[in-house]
Amino acid sequence: MDKYLIVGLGNPGDEYADTRHNTGYMVLDAFAKASNIVFSDKRYGFVAETSIKGRKVFLLKPTTYMNLSGNAVRYWLNKENIDQKRLLVISDEVALPLGAFRLKANGSNGGHNGLGHIQQLIGQDYARLRMGIGNDFPKGMQIDWVLGHYSEEEQKILQPAIDTAVEMIKSFVLAGIDITMNQFNKLGKGGGTRHE
Repeated sequence: MDKYLIVGLGNPGDEYADTRHNTGYMVLDAFAKASNIVFSDKRYGFVAETSIKGRKVFLLKPTTYMNLSGNAVRYWLNKENIDQKRLLVISDEVALPLGAFRLKANGSNGGHNGLGHIQQLIGQDYARLRMGIGNDFPKGMQIDWVLGHYSEEEQKILQPAIDTAVEMIKSFVLAGIDITMNQFNKLGKGGGTRHE
């Protein structure tokens, strides 16, 4: 059976819930809720399992803290013997406006600590979905921004992107990275108003 690992990056602990840096967690929480599955506390992360049309899907929210995310990703890829081509990592992205998103088949970490650590351990060749969190912060205040909580207004802008990301995960599993990029990236330009 084909197996997939979908990773949503974030930090564990209540104080980080609904912060911008935990947008990856938020996407997986939405996916789990829509799929009626729950996460269990396992090694290096919260893990949930489901299947989509005969394909087994593991959802992973690493509990290693962001800067060591690669430990969790590498462990679960190896433990479940999942091909790296079937790995999708979801992260927050300051270079994209709130509500925008961009799916890529591979590439650099763009200065993101979580992606950077994954890259150190397994290389650049894995799919990643970057969720825009905007960059409306004064110079030097990026850490406060990414660890800050979404306002209610911002959550409304973000929600359609999260809903779309849930559909993108399904498409990634069923149709593959190329078709998913072609279908969804044009929707992800931001503004958060368009929603299919």
